[in-house]
Amino acid sequence: MSDRYIPALGFAWLTSFYDPVVRWTTREATFKTLLVEQADIRAGHRVLDLGCGTGTLTMMLKRRQPAAAIVGIDGDPEVLEIAARKAEAANVEVVLDRGTVEQLPYGNGSFDRVVSSLVFHHLSRDKKRAALHELFRVLRPGGQLHIADWGQPHGPVMRAAFVIVQLIDGFATTTDNVQGRLPDFMREAGFADARESQRLRTPLGTIALYRGLRRA
Repeated sequence: MSDRYIPALGFAWLTSFYDPVVRWTTREATFKTLLVEQADIRAGHRVLDLGCGTGTLTMMLKRRQPAAAIVGIDGDPEVLEIAARKAEAANVEVVLDRGTVEQLPYGNGSFDRVVSSLVFHHLSRDKKRAALHELFRVLRPGGQLHIADWGQPHGPVMRAAFVIVQLIDGFATTTDNVQGRLPDFMREAGFADARESQRLRTPLGTIALYRGLRRA
């Protein structure tokens, strides 16, 4: 998701530890459950999980609405292999594609929903904007975007905790998250009613949920 692909934990050799690290440090079950509920997926919907990683959210979406078509996409072939193994072991049918956020391999209006979890803080400002324009393109009129990512801290304690994430993932890509600018970028890309919907505290800082609409 950049000119040089950066694995989720910064180094490829850490990829196998991704699931337990996220589980222990982000209240993963809580915020992803909130994200799935917010997305309000219906039978017949076609849903894209952007930056699906090891497939945890992708499978949660399918379990929540078995009659929806769930597609996960990521730029890292190693995490996609992990996701495929997890889905097969759990007997959950999802589609897993490889691609980048700046140039999604889907036609205009391909999806009813797009969800994304802990992806945007890895992207530069230009790539955040490019990704949001792509997501607007692949959503059908009336479609919705739902994002969970690091957001504005609740206070000084959460701000101090988030420095750990910034040291790992970089200050350049995470500053916009700390400043709460994702809704601004969503509006620039054409999304209506772009806003933060809720926030929760985690051991590494504040995770925020965002939502936006492509008007019919």
